[in-house]
Amino acid sequence: MEVNKIRNELSIRGKNGIGFLQSAVIIWLIITAIFAQTIEINQKNIYMLYSTGLMFPLSVVISTFIKADWKLKNNPLGNIGVILNIAQIIYFPILIWGIIKSPGEAIMLFAIITGAHFFPYGWYYNAIPYYVMSPIICIVMMVLAMYVKERNLWLEPLTMAVLLSLLILWLYIDYRNKHSNISSPH
Repeated sequence: MEVNKIRNELSIRGKNGIGFLQSAVIIWLIITAIFAQTIEINQKNIYMLYSTGLMFPLSVVISTFIKADWKLKNNPLGNIGVILNIAQIIYFPILIWGIIKSPGEAIMLFAIITGAHFFPYGWYYNAIPYYVMSPIICIVMMVLAMYVKERNLWLEPLTMAVLLSLLILWLYIDYRNKHSNISSPH
């Protein structure tokens, strides 16, 4: 089976990972609510980490609801998606360092880590939106962090939720185009 054909199958069956991204939007909105509170920054960062525990169960529920196959057992590249997702955890020492040494920057570090880990999904799903939005997310979050004061840190996770929503929209268009190309052979 040709690699591009396999990747397009992943894209269509897994719906470009949109179920996981929709979960991420919900989590980043929860993080926005956390950072809008008047509690101490260290508490906000701890609650931010706790909120990530919702990612997998929420992703499974949403993927089931939108009928996206995220397991992809019959595809030779199916397990790579799990590996790519777990790879994000390897960057968590950077986030922990931020929480300890620069608590006000931890949200920005988390957003950049999240945005950066999307890049290889461009190859995995054969989807240009990941290639484009990954660096855009990283750069926007870095620039935003330079100008946001600690009392307005909620702007960072809210911006992340908006950028993820744009990525979802673009990926949905990509998915629909691939699906219609398969549905109507040339």
